[in-house]
Amino acid sequence: MSDHSIQGKTVLIAGGAKNLGGLLATDLARHGAAAVAIHYNSAASQADADRTVAAIQAAGARAVALQGDLTTAAAVEKLFADTIAAVGRPDIAINTVGKVLKKPMVDISEAEYDEMTAVNSKAAFFFLKEAGRHVNDNGKICTLVTSLLGAFTPFYSSYAGTKAPVEHFTRAAAKEFGARGISVTAVGPGPMDTPFFYPAEGADAVAYHKTAAALSGFTPTGLTHIEDVVPFIRHLVSDGWWVTGQTLLINGGYTTK
Repeated sequence: MSDHSIQGKTVLIAGGAKNLGGLLATDLARHGAAAVAIHYNSAASQADADRTVAAIQAAGARAVALQGDLTTAAAVEKLFADTIAAVGRPDIAINTVGKVLKKPMVDISEAEYDEMTAVNSKAAFFFLKEAGRHVNDNGKICTLVTSLLGAFTPFYSSYAGTKAPVEHFTRAAAKEFGARGISVTAVGPGPMDTPFFYPAEGADAVAYHKTAAALSGFTPTGLTHIEDVVPFIRHLVSDGWWVTGQTLLINGGYTTK
């Protein structure tokens, strides 16, 4: 049987500079990854990327930070090429990139829709494509989606709606890459206690989300915490390899499917 441990593996994390991606990058280094390449979108995240690189190195792994706007196929191709040049072909490729918009459907402009599609669907598709081309045999691929894929709710049409295609991308990729021993999964956290969450929500919505999960009374804020999600992704990209083509909602009982 193939080795599915993290020890000695090379990892690429898109959106790996901060929040969930940053913690995941550091966690995988602490669990034995030999090298971790983290992607960040723009100069605004460069300082976070530098701190995460330092944390990865402190954990004993090689690290590199690579910048790029992944809303074009060429940019995703470059990310994988630069990763391979810097640390080698990845064994594990994780895409945490996403953008939230909470707005009534009738108020969403074409430009907003196009941007949401580019970030949440197009970038995810081409990340999976390039991962399929470049991840080593017996590798692992995971994409972050959202627990709203299990919700019946207003105002998130362009967010959940542009994340929804990733479920089918994941199934198709699992079938297409499975002959090489590659598992492909998607993970949908509940509303997370990160700076990514609060700007999109009003005070009433924040209060609701903090009490909506079945286990909300047992977390510091009632929300999903990045520390709650990382162990599941770590498992999926290691011993949990037999799970493939699936979307897992990790949310303390916020939504189900």
